[in-house]
Amino acid sequence: PAVTSPCKILKCNSEFWAATSGSHHLGAEEAPEFCTALRAYAHCTRRTARTCRGDLAYHSAVHGIDDLMVQHNCSKDGPTSQPRLRTLPPGDSQERSDSPEICHYEKSFHRHSATPNYTHCGLFGDPHLRTFTDTFQTCKVQGAWPLIDNNYLNVQVTNTPVLPGSSATATSKLTIIFKSFQECVDQKVYQAEMDELPAAFVDGSKNGGDKHGANSLKITEKVSGQHIEIQAKYIGTTIVVRQVGRYLTFAVRMPEEVVNAVEDRDSQGLYLCLRGCPLNQQIDFQTIRSAQATEGRARRKGPSLPAPPEAFTYETATAKCREKLPVEDLYFQSCVFDLLTTGDVNFMLAAYYAFEDVKMLHSNKDKLHLYERTRDLTPGNTAPAGTHPTLWVALLCLCWLCLL
Repeated sequence: PAVTSPCKILKCNSEFWAATSGSHHLGAEEAPEFCTALRAYAHCTRRTARTCRGDLAYHSAVHGIDDLMVQHNCSKDGPTSQPRLRTLPPGDSQERSDSPEICHYEKSFHRHSATPNYTHCGLFGDPHLRTFTDTFQTCKVQGAWPLIDNNYLNVQVTNTPVLPGSSATATSKLTIIFKSFQECVDQKVYQAEMDELPAAFVDGSKNGGDKHGANSLKITEKVSGQHIEIQAKYIGTTIVVRQVGRYLTFAVRMPEEVVNAVEDRDSQGLYLCLRGCPLNQQIDFQTIRSAQATEGRARRKGPSLPAPPEAFTYETATAKCREKLPVEDLYFQSCVFDLLTTGDVNFMLAAYYAFEDVKMLHSNKDKLHLYERTRDLTPGNTAPAGTHPTLWVALLCLCWLCLL
């Protein structure tokens, strides 16, 4: 069964945005219509208040409405029918080309030093995590977990079971909070969930607000309902969010200086992109994959057992994953794992797009592929990744010579 949120704040946001598109530059004669839209927005949030108590986007919207009411001298009493406001012509927007230098990370922080070192973090599939230090983990992490938590932004994901009674989870909700920063941007909240990938922040805007450097934060829709990109130039950060099948994927490129900008490092224990998943939430990827391969061999030798149409065997899963991921790295192995665990071919696409995002966002092209390092041979591999067989022979010979 589909997991849906009873909180309808995204619907309220989209209705307000549709009614007020381009209204940041309204003339005085259209202020009453804007106030009408605001009252309708407030009414919508009140209707969904009971189911949105713990929702960050809801609380951000409520505070935003109050602020806009004050700014536009709107009365809380009055008509709430949705008006149709004018849309600005192309090119007439909030975006400004003369943003302050402080709102461009590379220009402001690194004018007299080397190019900043960028790092990457990604979350996709069932779910698989690639940390800022290029550690790759497969985790359980059901429920809400923080991916990033530093002085500039917070990212939280919610993972829900893929199938009833299954330990397999995937990301069904994502919340990103960009904190207010000097004269560049106001605080902005972005929220996506299953079947709802907006191309705007929760307040309906597409950039950093009314500050002079608003253009240093903006959202671009790459594929409607499937792929958005957020550029936060003031902190040198790029975020990619996709919906693949029913679930979300996340990828970010961020300077190390921003990654490590935390006031209290001891309180960052659950910052998954930096520290990884807690040990009790990690899945032993190698053991499960070995068991899956062994089970596949046993099934070939034993009696034929009926399987549901969507089920994959180890062999059919590996064949399917090779269609999009020809290199047998950890993205390929994640694909195989997810197909066997869920039977959903969309998880193959999630692994494929996760790797495509790595190719776009990772600054070190020699580290695109990750391979599992283990002392034991694993199905499909002839030797531990990263170790050449000739080296093992040479080491063994050296040991014998020492003994002689």
